[in-house]
Amino acid sequence: MRVVQNTQMHIGEVDVSRILLDPKSRDDIPQVLRGLQQLYKDPATRAKLFQLLDSEIAPQIDKRTGRPGMTLWSIFVCGVIRLDLNIDYDRLHELVNQHNSIRQMLGHGLFDPTSYHYQTLKDNVTLFTPELLDKINQIVVEAGHELVKKGRRSPAWALRLFRS
Repeated sequence: MRVVQNTQMHIGEVDVSRILLDPKSRDDIPQVLRGLQQLYKDPATRAKLFQLLDSEIAPQIDKRTGRPGMTLWSIFVCGVIRLDLNIDYDRLHELVNQHNSIRQMLGHGLFDPTSYHYQTLKDNVTLFTPELLDKINQIVVEAGHELVKKGRRSPAWALRLFRS
């Protein structure tokens, strides 16, 4: 059973749109998380993204039955972090289990002991095929163009999210 995103928040959990990220940080992780947060804040983009992920990630499997797996949002966040930071699964495993901002972005609160196993991450993040990434990239570019049309500041988050 795979869900798009858990709708019920738990004690200590912060909504993705309200996660505080250091705006002065020059590290690459907060920049990636800021891009993910921007995608999450836009309901139209988020709906397109979730619809794409729902239809493309293991389409032959019935998502209503079976054991609960990683949410589509978690798979997306882990995939973006892995690809954008150009890291291996060992570092991804360490980051998703120990980095507080990343855990908040994945939907885990301070009191949530959930941890990700190495093989679970590898099995789910490898579902990101080059074709799927191209489709996701189109959604991100469209969202960036919409921000520019609305007169907001330059969508550096869109450029940072999927570097070529």
